[in-house]
Amino acid sequence: MTSPSDRHPARLRRSVLCVPADNARALAKVAALACDAVIYDLEDAVLPDNKILARDTLAAHLRQDRRSDIEIVIRINSLASGLSEQDLAAVLALAPDAILLPKVESPQDIQTVVDVLSENDAPDTLRLWAMIETPRGVLNAAAIAETGRTRGGRLDCFVPGLNDLRKETGVAALPGRTYLVPWLMQVLLAARSCGLDVIDAVFNDFRDGAGFEAECRQGRDMGFDGKMLIHPAQIDPANDCFGVDEAALAEARSIIDAFALSENADKAVIHLNGLMVERLHLDQALRLAARADAIHTKGKAP
Repeated sequence: MTSPSDRHPARLRRSVLCVPADNARALAKVAALACDAVIYDLEDAVLPDNKILARDTLAAHLRQDRRSDIEIVIRINSLASGLSEQDLAAVLALAPDAILLPKVESPQDIQTVVDVLSENDAPDTLRLWAMIETPRGVLNAAAIAETGRTRGGRLDCFVPGLNDLRKETGVAALPGRTYLVPWLMQVLLAARSCGLDVIDAVFNDFRDGAGFEAECRQGRDMGFDGKMLIHPAQIDPANDCFGVDEAALAEARSIIDAFALSENADKAVIHLNGLMVERLHLDQALRLAARADAIHTKGKAP
């Protein structure tokens, strides 16, 4: 029996930079950036009068300067906006790796987009990300994540949107995200139950390097795979924080080597360096080693 995570492609997502799709200058800078993924934004970062311009500008950019070494994600406007239909038509022609759907509140939101993609014969490799950024979305996070279990569901990743959550709930923007942490963990737990990745929310003050790094460490310790970014200056700190600790990697490789020994082939539990190590620790070690290999490969890319 396969686990939920086996149904989703493994990707490196330490740094996920959001770029306004109507800003040609910002789009041009993407070519030199070391982020793992780019979200080309047609939604909040684009003024209402610039929506058509944003689609056209993004199309021209991807025709000329498309990178193959990063994950390309396009955030469309919400289903309630009246703009998503035109966005989806434009996005399908651009063939991104994923579509980010904002303000997801129910499984039906995901299914609506899945149906559009299926009706237009979109390849299975075109995946969906969901932003969980309303009270209803947080409450329904587990049900939304379940759509990732279904055949053809396409859902791979959650991104909590704390700016909208703060606006709709009145929760203060306090250091350490004191009253938001329970909701972040609820979203993360729902995602993990279905094998989805989870990207931490943006940090709004890109000039506050110390505050950003502290929030990255918090997100990493909570279990997030990476962080959504609003400025290129945040890329390197995010890559470092959500990278692989060398000591942890050495321990993981020792676990892998120990279970590879012939005398341990049929054992569910072994003793290693004074500790009891189970097969679940081997699974964790293999994932960590794969992540380290992906980072190493990315580092060698031209």
